[in-house]
Amino acid sequence: MEHRKNGAYIAINWNHIEDELDKATWEKLTQQFWLDTRIPISNDLRNWRHDLSQEERDLVNYVFAGLTTLDTLQSQDGMASLRADAINQKEEAVLNNIQFMESVHAKSYSSIFETLNDKATIDQVFDWADTNEFLQYKANKIDDIYLNGTPLQKKIASVFLESFLFYSGFYTPLYYLGHNRMLNVAEVIKLILRDESVHGTYIGYKFQIGFKKLSADEQAELQSWMYDLLYDLYENEMKYTALLYDGLGWTDDVASFLRYNANKALMNMGQDPLFPDTAEDVNPVVMNGISTSTANHDFFSGVGNGYLLGEVEAMDTSDYDI
Repeated sequence: MEHRKNGAYIAINWNHIEDELDKATWEKLTQQFWLDTRIPISNDLRNWRHDLSQEERDLVNYVFAGLTTLDTLQSQDGMASLRADAINQKEEAVLNNIQFMESVHAKSYSSIFETLNDKATIDQVFDWADTNEFLQYKANKIDDIYLNGTPLQKKIASVFLESFLFYSGFYTPLYYLGHNRMLNVAEVIKLILRDESVHGTYIGYKFQIGFKKLSADEQAELQSWMYDLLYDLYENEMKYTALLYDGLGWTDDVASFLRYNANKALMNMGQDPLFPDTAEDVNPVVMNGISTSTANHDFFSGVGNGYLLGEVEAMDTSDYDI
């Protein structure tokens, strides 16, 4: 958006709010601020070394490498692309906040890798991410839209990434959380989930504003493009999921979780769900873990995330109804 008016550079004025949801989202995101360095990931080393098989450790490493790739995409290209289409300065500020937290998310996975693995393993895992055909397909598909799409197409791509594509990776730590394993790693993921809940609903809300300004024909054309994109991403995601989870027999459960979250992504944008899957179809252990409440496992030092963040809950989707 233009930052000058009659030759003057315009200062952001938070006392003049064009959209109350910009202010509410800014306040929510700043209340939720956290850093990975305050979570005692090393407390999970016993679980990692003694309770998880090598196949399970490989799975954790690969899903986190995939999540790192997607969060890097969001922080380096996604939010910059969306910010170019912001309609006011407060929206730009919110997107700046989101961009920074996506960098925090990506860095958090490196903290997990560094705590649990040796350097050779970390290098191998990142090589896997950089060359995996299914992971690279979805990253490049989304990035191409960020580079060449319309403002509304870019918002669709971002919501699909935030609210759908991340979840093939989130399933693993939530599953272990439900079985009382890797609790501190899971706390990092729950903090990321809490952020992504706000990111997806906020950008979906901004999509709805623009979508309502289109003619009926333009809406129908964009909806056709949106569902075609989702089908394409879903087909690729099933291949990625099978590659990751077939060995442990989890693929069908993860697929239900993905379809459920694909519907949530569509609903964030005010669209009808595509798949029949509901929360009742998802593994209840994982659904329990997806709760955005936090816990404090570091009772002695008092620096766990529950202590630092206080009682902060993600914004409800209904907050973004327009």
